[in-house]
Order: sequence, then structure tokens, then C-alpha cells
Amino acid sequence: MNIEQIYTGCLAQGAYYIESKGEAAIIDPLREVAPYLQRAKADGARIKYIFETHFHADFVSGHVTLAAETGAPIVYGPGANPSFEAIIARDGQEFKVGELTIRALHTPGHTMESTTYLLLDARGREHAIFSGDTLFLGDVGRPDLAQKAADMTQEQLAGMLYDSLRSRIMPLPDAVIVYPAHGAGSACGKNMMKETVDTLGNQKKVNYALRADMSREEFIEEVTEGLLPPPKYFPLNVKMNKEGYEDIREVLERGNTALGPDAFETAANETGALVLDVRQQEDFARGHIPRSIFIGLGGDFAPWVGALIADVKQPILLVAPPDKVEEAVTRLSRVGFDHTLGYLQGGFESWKKAGKEVDTITSLPTAEVKKQLEKDKLPVFDVRKGSEYESEHLADARNTPLDFINKHLAEFPKDRNFYLHCAGGYRSMIAASILKSRGIHNLVDIAGGFKAMKESGMEMTDYVCPSTLK
Repeated sequence: MNIEQIYTGCLAQGAYYIESKGEAAIIDPLREVAPYLQRAKADGARIKYIFETHFHADFVSGHVTLAAETGAPIVYGPGANPSFEAIIARDGQEFKVGELTIRALHTPGHTMESTTYLLLDARGREHAIFSGDTLFLGDVGRPDLAQKAADMTQEQLAGMLYDSLRSRIMPLPDAVIVYPAHGAGSACGKNMMKETVDTLGNQKKVNYALRADMSREEFIEEVTEGLLPPPKYFPLNVKMNKEGYEDIREVLERGNTALGPDAFETAANETGALVLDVRQQEDFARGHIPRSIFIGLGGDFAPWVGALIADVKQPILLVAPPDKVEEAVTRLSRVGFDHTLGYLQGGFESWKKAGKEVDTITSLPTAEVKKQLEKDKLPVFDVRKGSEYESEHLADARNTPLDFINKHLAEFPKDRNFYLHCAGGYRSMIAASILKSRGIHNLVDIAGGFKAMKESGMEMTDYVCPSTLK
């Protein structure tokens, strides 16, 4: 028996490769399927099944492409209604993979079709569960994503999730290994652990949602409390996962089209494409194409693209180092942004050499900002999450979370300079690029962010442990 977790940090997503006696199964594959094909080839194995735990909202699965490449059927749980051919498993239906057995356990609540796959070893013993977004480590899936499609409230879905956990998962042996679909950083839950594998027994001890003495009403209240609105691209990814999508090879070929500065500028003007700069934040600050948006590959690239650009049909033109173009196009496609039209040949340097207009962002070190604030109390805007801000922040700073920056545009002064910061500088540079694209130019980025500000001795509020915040 061979079980491999293939984890993608940018999406905090776990896909799984299971192999036994020359047969393999893939659970929740990512959009680019080459790694799974290569893994099976190395084992001399045939991919027999492609299991989907539910219709994913935060990424586009590779199930359709992988099925076309291998001939393996796609398996969903009860109630799924994809537009393409698939096996819709009955609750309790079993699938053989070599000497192993995979049993479908219908566990609705996160979504109506959500299914946990229980792996039985060669002796029929319960070995592991692939819990999708039903059970995370330290948390459970949010119950508000399917309410519109299912015509149910999040409270009703949370109640179903409570029942699923208590009737299908918690009765399993404590030694069963839990392999979730996501870890810390995913928007599919609230309070996930940084670990990506655990035992069910330990989760019963540490996961608030699995408390033995928890009533249904308490569960519903705790699971639904503090849920932020889901990113706007989520329903668009669900649609792609249900209805299918363009072959990633075509997406990559189109995105890898090299455009000289004049052709790049013409394409941007004629197509309404968004110019997306994926370089390092320091490079973007020193010089960039006016009105371009910065979201660097070095951070949580794909989730921020999804949250801030939102419309997966938006045409995109890339500014990227030549050796990073394919990576950028691939990572965009993971969250459904398939309409990359090409990239700036020669990078930003070619734009400058062509004599095109260039913009910059003022980014000052903390020591200089501290001196200036002591002389002139200019406004400071903290673009971290609300929970980060509430835990500790610069005295007098205002919280304008990057996730909802467009809702805060009226708060930024037009008649004087102001400062922006996040935790380390990545998010504040994204915010700065968005504000400048909206015509707000009187901003100064604080280099190094909150960490550097705190180390410099700037006055902060008293620290409050995030786990105590409600």
C-alpha cells in the first residue's frame, strides 16, 4: 500500500495518490495532471479511479483532464450532478484498488454532495479517511458555500455537518489517519492547524468541532460564527468543476505568447486586459507599468488573484521574469483564470528601454517612517486581516483589510499622504497597486510591515491572543 499526499502550499491543498498492486486512485487532483501521470508511470501502475470529495470552490480540479488522459472514471458522492460522465456513488459503495478498498461515506454539510472516502487495507481494516472539506485538522468545512444552490441556510447545512461528523466519522477507530483536502491558509475553513496529517483520535481531543459533549445547537453556533464572505471567484470555480473546462495545454500555449512592448500595450488597450505584475514586491515598487496590479508569485498568489480579480473570464497580460511565465499561467489556471493572453517579452526592462511610461511606489524603511510620524501624524492604514489587527496593531492605525480594499476606497485621503502596511510587505504592495490603479497616488508603503514596525519600538496596542478573540 502506497499513500502519498501531494500538497500545494499556495492553495493549502492536499491531493492524494493511492497505489496497490499496479492500480492507483487519485483524490482531488489539481488542474495540471502531469505529476499524477508521472507518479503512476514510475510505479508501473494504472490509474483506475479519480475520486472527488465535492465540487471544489477554491480551485479547479484536474479531474476532467485526468479522466481524458487515462480513461479512468470520475467518482462523486450521492447527489452530485456534473455535466460530464461520472460515477455517482451510493452511500457505502465500495471500489477496489489493488488489495485496497475505498468506501464512499456520504457526509453532507459543507456541500450537499460532500463525501468522505474511507480506505480499508488488504485485511479490511479501517486505515484512513480522505475527508475533503468535511473535516479539517483543527476545524471543519464552512457550511455557507452551498446554501444558494441547495436552497438551504448555513445553519441548516451546519446541522447536517454535525450529523455527518457524529454518525459517519467520529465512530471510526481513533487510529484512523485523517487526510484533509486543505490546511492552514485556506478560505474553506476558519481555524485550521498547520499540520496536514493526523489521527482521528487526536482530532477528537483538539478539534473544537469534535467535542463529545457538544450539542447540535452549540456546533451550529460555533461553526457559523465569524464567517467572512467567501471570495467572489468561488462560485465560478464550482461551475467549472461541475461543467468542465478548457484543456490546460491550450491555456499554457496561449499564456506563453511573447509580446514586445508595443504589441503588449496594444493588446492591453484593445482587449481590456488587466496587466498583472508577478515580480518581487521590491522590483514592482522601483518601477512598473502604470495601472498594473501587483500580486507576486512569492506569496499566496492564486488565492489573492481569486479574491481580488474575482472574474475568471478577465483577460490578463503578464509582467514576469521569463523563467516564471509558465509557473504564473499554471497557477492562474488552478483557480480558473484561463484567459492569460501573453506576457511582456524581455520583462519590465524591455518596457523601460522602449521609452514607455513608468510608475513607482514610495516605500520607506520603518526607522524613517517612525521619525516622520513623530513630526506629522499622517494616517496609517493596516491592510491585514481583522483578526490580525484586533490581536495587535499600531496605535491610531485604521484597519482596511486587503480582501475588501475596494469597499474602503472612500476612507483614503486625497489631500495628503498616508501610510500603508501589512505583516511583512507583500499585501501592502498589492493594496498600493490597487489604490494607484484607482487614481489614489499619495501613498507611502512601510517596508517590512508590522514586524519591522514592532521591532523599531513604535507604539502598539496591548497584545491579545488571537484564539481568545470572538
